[in-house]
Amino acid sequence: MHDDSYFMKAALEQAQIAFDLGEIPIGAVVVWDQKIIARGHNQTEQLKDPTAHAEMIAITAACNQIGSKYLSEACVYVTVEPCLMCSGAIYWSKVKRIVFGAADEKNGYQKHTKENWPFHPKATLSQGILASECAQLMKDFFASKR
Repeated sequence: MHDDSYFMKAALEQAQIAFDLGEIPIGAVVVWDQKIIARGHNQTEQLKDPTAHAEMIAITAACNQIGSKYLSEACVYVTVEPCLMCSGAIYWSKVKRIVFGAADEKNGYQKHTKENWPFHPKATLSQGILASECAQLMKDFFASKR
Protein backbone atom coordinates (compact mmCIF):
# COMPACT_ATOMS: atom_id res chain seq x y z
CA MET A 1 0.00 0.00 0.00
CA HIS A 2 1.39 3.39 -1.03
CA ASP A 3 1.26 6.53 1.09
CA ASP A 4 0.62 10.17 0.22
CA SER A 5 4.33 10.87 -0.28
CA TYR A 6 4.55 8.16 -2.94
CA PHE A 7 1.74 9.67 -5.00
CA MET A 8 2.93 13.25 -4.43
CA LYS A 9 6.31 12.23 -5.84
CA ALA A 10 4.48 11.09 -8.98
CA ALA A 11 2.78 14.50 -9.13
CA LEU A 12 6.21 16.15 -8.68
CA GLU A 13 7.47 14.16 -11.68
CA GLN A 14 4.66 15.74 -13.70
CA ALA A 15 5.58 19.17 -12.35
CA GLN A 16 9.16 18.61 -13.46
CA ILE A 17 7.93 17.83 -16.98
CA ALA A 18 6.08 21.16 -16.97
CA PHE A 19 9.21 22.92 -15.67
CA ASP A 20 11.32 21.39 -18.45
CA LEU A 21 8.77 22.59 -21.04
CA GLY A 22 8.82 26.14 -19.67
CA GLU A 23 5.38 25.80 -18.08
CA ILE A 24 4.59 26.77 -14.50
CA PRO A 25 5.68 23.58 -12.71
CA ILE A 26 2.50 22.11 -11.32
CA GLY A 27 1.73 18.42 -11.62
CA ALA A 28 -1.20 16.24 -10.70
CA VAL A 29 -2.11 12.58 -10.56
CA VAL A 30 -5.46 10.91 -10.00
CA VAL A 31 -5.41 7.76 -7.88
CA TRP A 32 -8.17 5.16 -7.76
CA ASP A 33 -7.85 2.03 -5.64
CA GLN A 34 -4.16 2.76 -4.91
CA LYS A 35 -3.33 3.00 -8.65
CA ILE A 36 -2.49 6.08 -10.69
CA ILE A 37 -5.13 6.23 -13.41
CA ALA A 38 -4.24 9.65 -14.85
CA ARG A 39 -1.48 12.23 -14.87
CA GLY A 40 -1.29 15.86 -15.86
CA HIS A 41 1.00 18.85 -15.85
CA ASN A 42 0.42 22.47 -16.73
CA GLN A 43 0.19 23.02 -20.49
CA THR A 44 -1.27 26.51 -20.71
CA GLU A 45 1.58 27.87 -22.84
CA GLN A 46 1.92 24.82 -25.06
CA LEU A 47 -1.81 24.58 -25.76
CA LYS A 48 -2.46 28.35 -25.61
CA ASP A 49 -5.29 27.50 -23.24
CA PRO A 50 -5.76 29.15 -19.84
CA THR A 51 -7.75 26.13 -18.63
CA ALA A 52 -4.95 23.63 -19.33
CA HIS A 53 -3.96 23.31 -15.69
CA ALA A 54 -2.48 20.08 -14.36
CA GLU A 55 -5.62 19.21 -12.41
CA MET A 56 -7.94 19.82 -15.37
CA ILE A 57 -5.84 17.62 -17.64
CA ALA A 58 -5.58 14.86 -15.05
CA ILE A 59 -9.32 14.96 -14.26
CA THR A 60 -10.26 14.76 -17.94
CA ALA A 61 -7.88 11.83 -18.46
CA ALA A 62 -9.21 10.05 -15.37
CA CYS A 63 -12.83 10.46 -16.45
CA ASN A 64 -11.94 9.08 -19.88
CA GLN A 65 -10.06 6.20 -18.24
CA ILE A 66 -12.98 5.07 -16.09
CA GLY A 67 -15.73 6.11 -18.49
CA SER A 68 -17.55 8.40 -16.07
CA LYS A 69 -17.82 12.09 -15.30
CA TYR A 70 -17.63 11.30 -11.59
CA LEU A 71 -14.48 10.36 -9.70
CA SER A 72 -16.25 9.52 -6.46
CA GLU A 73 -13.62 7.02 -5.32
CA ALA A 74 -10.61 9.01 -6.55
CA CYS A 75 -7.94 11.04 -4.85
CA VAL A 76 -6.32 13.96 -6.68
CA TYR A 77 -2.73 14.75 -5.75
CA VAL A 78 -1.50 18.15 -6.90
CA THR A 79 1.80 19.81 -6.13
CA VAL A 80 0.31 23.25 -5.49
CA GLU A 81 -2.99 24.30 -3.92
CA PRO A 82 -5.69 24.22 -6.61
CA CYS A 83 -6.97 27.50 -8.00
CA LEU A 84 -10.64 28.34 -7.92
CA MET A 85 -11.22 26.97 -11.45
CA CYS A 86 -9.59 23.65 -10.62
CA SER A 87 -11.44 23.49 -7.31
CA GLY A 88 -14.66 23.77 -9.31
CA ALA A 89 -13.63 20.89 -11.57
CA ILE A 90 -12.71 18.83 -8.51
CA TYR A 91 -16.10 19.66 -7.01
CA TRP A 92 -18.10 18.74 -10.13
CA SER A 93 -16.20 15.48 -10.64
CA LYS A 94 -17.05 14.55 -7.02
CA VAL A 95 -13.47 13.65 -6.09
CA LYS A 96 -13.36 11.87 -2.75
CA ARG A 97 -10.06 13.27 -1.51
CA ILE A 98 -7.76 16.13 -2.43
CA VAL A 99 -4.09 16.24 -1.44
CA PHE A 100 -1.84 19.16 -2.24
CA GLY A 101 1.75 20.05 -1.48
CA ALA A 102 2.53 23.76 -1.37
CA ALA A 103 0.03 26.46 -0.49
CA ASP A 104 -0.58 29.20 -3.07
CA GLU A 105 -1.46 32.40 -1.24
CA LYS A 106 -1.72 34.39 -4.47
CA ASN A 107 -3.84 32.11 -6.68
CA GLY A 108 -5.06 29.25 -4.49
CA TYR A 109 -8.70 28.57 -3.76
CA GLN A 110 -8.34 29.62 -0.11
CA LYS A 111 -7.80 33.23 -1.15
CA HIS A 112 -11.27 33.28 -2.68
CA THR A 113 -13.19 30.89 -0.44
CA LYS A 114 -12.05 31.62 3.08
CA GLU A 115 -15.40 30.66 4.58
CA ASN A 116 -16.76 28.28 1.96
CA TRP A 117 -15.67 24.70 1.29
CA PRO A 118 -15.09 24.59 -2.50
CA PHE A 119 -15.02 20.81 -2.83
CA HIS A 120 -17.74 18.18 -2.75
CA PRO A 121 -19.36 18.00 0.72
CA LYS A 122 -18.12 14.42 1.21
CA ALA A 123 -14.55 15.21 0.10
CA THR A 124 -11.61 15.35 2.47
CA LEU A 125 -8.47 17.43 2.19
CA SER A 126 -4.85 16.90 3.17
CA GLN A 127 -2.24 19.57 2.62
CA GLY A 128 1.45 20.11 3.09
CA ILE A 129 2.56 16.75 1.65
CA LEU A 130 6.14 17.28 0.41
CA ALA A 131 5.38 20.99 0.63
CA SER A 132 9.01 22.13 0.64
CA GLU A 133 9.84 20.11 -2.49
CA CYS A 134 6.74 21.39 -4.27
CA ALA A 135 7.43 25.00 -3.27
CA GLN A 136 11.11 24.77 -4.21
CA LEU A 137 10.29 23.72 -7.76
CA MET A 138 8.05 26.80 -8.10
CA LYS A 139 10.76 29.06 -6.63
CA ASP A 140 13.39 27.63 -8.98
CA PHE A 141 11.10 28.14 -11.96
CA PHE A 142 10.35 31.78 -11.22
CA ALA A 143 13.99 32.50 -10.30
CA SER A 144 15.01 31.18 -13.74
CA LYS A 145 12.60 33.64 -15.37
CA ARG A 146 14.13 36.72 -13.71
